[in-house]
Amino acid sequence: MTIEFPSPTIPAANRAEVFTRYLDYFRETLLVKTAALPETELRTSRLPSGWTPLELVKHLRHVERRWIEWGFEGRDIPDPWADQRDDRWHVDDSETLAGLTAELRAQGTHTTAAITGNDLDAVGVPGPRWSGADPATLERVCLHLVQEYARHVGHLDIVAESAGVPTGE
Repeated sequence: MTIEFPSPTIPAANRAEVFTRYLDYFRETLLVKTAALPETELRTSRLPSGWTPLELVKHLRHVERRWIEWGFEGRDIPDPWADQRDDRWHVDDSETLAGLTAELRAQGTHTTAAITGNDLDAVGVPGPRWSGADPATLERVCLHLVQEYARHVGHLDIVAESAGVPTGE
């Protein structure tokens, strides 16, 4: 699925719609770029940091989960850091691009519902996600998620370019 870039010249009903459009755009851009990679590239790293494209997909799913469900909503998440092992991103051999894609899209659906169902000025529920600090507003969480996606989709462009598949928007 390809989503049009959410240009600032396209009218939006409210700030929540702006955030959800950007998150949808970056999420789907990540998935399109990852799907274009040959299977061998999905579990191989081309970067000194060592992350793989499959690990990136899993990481971003858990980033949304940590900030929206565990943080803003204050839900009990049994393993909020399930994308990591030994202080680095990790994907089990049994995990596939199709499965991780489905999980990320489902997480995106939850994120969209949380953003559109709450006031952006609402403050998150106090809990372990905030490490003792005051919880952030939903708007600040959204800004963090947009920057996280934008940064990582840019990182994925380096991998895609090295693998000879399409880059950019």
